[in-house]
Amino acid sequence: MTARNVVGGALALCSTEPLTGWQRDGCCNTDARDQGRHTVCAVLTAEFLEFSRAVGNDLLTPRPEYGFSGLKPGDRWCLCAARWEEARIAGFAPEVVLEATHAKTLETTALGHLQAHAVASAAE
Repeated sequence: MTARNVVGGALALCSTEPLTGWQRDGCCNTDARDQGRHTVCAVLTAEFLEFSRAVGNDLLTPRPEYGFSGLKPGDRWCLCAARWEEARIAGFAPEVVLEATHAKTLETTALGHLQAHAVASAAE
């Protein structure tokens, strides 16, 4: 079964450079083991990265022991839906690629919120 995005189409690729996704397949797919629900394809900003670090999820610092080279502004990354919603409420939500954001995200935030932060295209 093909995963669906928040606008009803097939889930598009989020990023292969850096390689993202709960399943590290470049897509914001999810499954029962994904307790964080890494379903939002976001285009990271410096403000969001600093916000995330301040609330306990440092995505900036490389962690070679986990094969993680750290992220930078402009990278596309599959964020946890709850973290994106938390950032939105705090005023730090990064832009979202709707076509690459999994439909399960709608269990955490409204489509209108995602649309208000949408980038123009899914092209990487």
